[in-house]
Amino acid sequence: MTDATRTSDLLKPHVDDDGKPFWEYAAKGELRVQACARPDCQELRFPPRPCCPHCQSFDSEWRRMSGKGRIWSYVRPHPPLLPAYAELAPYNAIVVELADAPRIRLVGNLVSEAGAAPNSVDPARLKIGARVQVVFGEVGGQVLPQWVLERP
Repeated sequence: MTDATRTSDLLKPHVDDDGKPFWEYAAKGELRVQACARPDCQELRFPPRPCCPHCQSFDSEWRRMSGKGRIWSYVRPHPPLLPAYAELAPYNAIVVELADAPRIRLVGNLVSEAGAAPNSVDPARLKIGARVQVVFGEVGGQVLPQWVLERP
């Protein structure tokens, strides 16, 4: 979608106080995940929240991830649920399990390159377990983590 009025209709993340650092790092091209900063816990958590669900500490930090992962699940909506996505159909939405944090899973799109549309990859290339790498692309004025297939 190249028309700015159409991309403005695409879903954008809701940025709250807990998740704000995630989006600030994404704008810098970094994938970071919130972690408990208590020395005897150190658990990673996503989505971000004020309190560690493991030890109830309010101390947290943001750890840089490698950005590597695998497709854990995916869907190709038919028909699209929102009118702004109609001309993109069929497109994909994937769930990525992070390689360096297997209990953390992020939702995004498999794309041909950073900033590409969510229909830029042939649906036949979507495979559970396929290795992916994060890229960051601007979509409708917001920098989003997107995913590309890892090259062998």
